[in-house]
Amino acid sequence: MTLTSGALSMPYLDSGPECAVSLHNVSKQFSANSPIVVDDLSLDVHPGEFVSLVGASGCGKSTLLNIISGLDKQTTGTVETSGPTAFMFQEAALMPWLTAGKNVELALTFAKVPKAQRKQKAQELLDLVHLSRSYNQRPHELSGGMRQRVAIARALAQGRSILLMDEPFAALDAITRDLLHEELTRIWQETGLAIIFVTHNVREAVRLSERVLLMSSRPGRIIREWKIEGHKPWRLDSPDVAGLASEITDELRKEIVRHAH
Repeated sequence: MTLTSGALSMPYLDSGPECAVSLHNVSKQFSANSPIVVDDLSLDVHPGEFVSLVGASGCGKSTLLNIISGLDKQTTGTVETSGPTAFMFQEAALMPWLTAGKNVELALTFAKVPKAQRKQKAQELLDLVHLSRSYNQRPHELSGGMRQRVAIARALAQGRSILLMDEPFAALDAITRDLLHEELTRIWQETGLAIIFVTHNVREAVRLSERVLLMSSRPGRIIREWKIEGHKPWRLDSPDVAGLASEITDELRKEIVRHAH
């Protein structure tokens, strides 16, 4: 593992037409009398890049994903993406009356994939997430990890090049989460998706990402970044992952203490 880190004297920005996501001086305030949630934040994410956002609860991480996806609107600043985004939430949110395959087919329908091709394409996507035998199973017949795999397949079915993930593995047990880390890394490498990943689990961020960004407590700003280079996937308990996670956690604690005072 090779890494570089440092405090940012200005918001991280590397503008260019090759960017998958570009945020310029983005701020968010839900009403005139409410606190500023995100403040003057600028960030670029390149095609195929895996970026994680970490920070204290309420620092604006999820709000930022909502703004990028278009589910919410920034108060000031500009948001540019290379195309529509796919969004994966903490809960799989599958349609309980549909099978795993039909849940994926539903996304293919919205993506305007011809009806004659949907079943085969859905099966291919389930194969990709190692659920080749689960096409006819309904969500209640699947484990939590399997439901999240279906949710990944459904997100991929949208045919987007940008995937936003808001703590998708937070509710899973440690072993299932570890397995899904490996699956997500493999899928990311095979598809070339740009991924923006929100998590409270610092080790998870280090293990998965090429870049980890620390956000300040409200108002949310990017105050530190770590660039990570090396072969993935790493083990969650590897010394390199643990060492960098400890460094980032120390900075996060300092930010939480600063905000408390």
